[in-house]
Amino acid sequence: MSDGDDQKSEAHGTSHIIQSLVANLAIAAAKGVAAFFTGSGAMLAEAIHSSADCANQLLLLLGVKKAGRAPDQSHPLGYGREIYFWSFMVAMLLFTGGGVFSVYEGVHKILEPEPVDHVWIGLAILGFSLLVEGASTISNIKELNLRRGKVPFFRYLQKTKDSDLIVVFGENFAASVGLVFAIATLLMAWLTGDAHWDGVGSLLVGIVLICVAIFLAVEVKSLLVGEAADDGIRATVEAAAERSGKVASVLRVITIQQGPGEVMIAMKLRMKDGLTTDDVVRGINEVEKLIKAERAEVRWIFAEPDFEA
Repeated sequence: MSDGDDQKSEAHGTSHIIQSLVANLAIAAAKGVAAFFTGSGAMLAEAIHSSADCANQLLLLLGVKKAGRAPDQSHPLGYGREIYFWSFMVAMLLFTGGGVFSVYEGVHKILEPEPVDHVWIGLAILGFSLLVEGASTISNIKELNLRRGKVPFFRYLQKTKDSDLIVVFGENFAASVGLVFAIATLLMAWLTGDAHWDGVGSLLVGIVLICVAIFLAVEVKSLLVGEAADDGIRATVEAAAERSGKVASVLRVITIQQGPGEVMIAMKLRMKDGLTTDDVVRGINEVEKLIKAERAEVRWIFAEPDFEA
């Protein structure tokens, strides 16, 4: 890959994060103003949520930068898993900074309700925020649809290795659902004159954030501790072994996802009888070459000839 291609790949890899960051900065400021004028707990919960999202996206950008460092003596397989660590941190912050606070604020407002003022300001800003967040969520869904191919959408969310994209989608999805709840409960508080609805809105926002944060944490944790790469790589290895003409069978294949677009393969091959040492080496090298030509994400291959057990 050329330097130009690397730059394009990096820009593509962070564009969805930067887009969400800019949107959330504007939304957080607008929600903060609305929370001040309305005194709405649901609005305050939304403002805190959007502010937390801004911090989360900065952490993701930091993770992408750190994950891009070249392998060195202390990390011979590179730093690709850095993005998984920072994605996990984002999930934790979404749980505590957004979800737990919103639940606390909701319970407080339900037990000690306060009248909501200037409702039209809150509704206008929430409507604007929903348009922006909804557009970001739709953009994320389009990107996910491009990458998932024929894999079912929710199955892809569980299997994909692009943790930063999933985290951004999760944040935007949670924000959109939370905004719908905030609008609905703020309207109910205004129409009924019962301020308890405002607390219910904050509570619902918190529950949504906590559920999304738990889902993201579970998925990213699996990648962080060392998840196997795409199942299709095994088929690629077997096809390459057959094409080489020197491999009798593939005894074992282990794959590890080291980061988005970074896969390590360790495999044992039973070579055909009658091969010289040079033939064995050439056969293994040819298999490695064929695998990397087919799967660009494979960066490291460790192959060992062995006898069938």
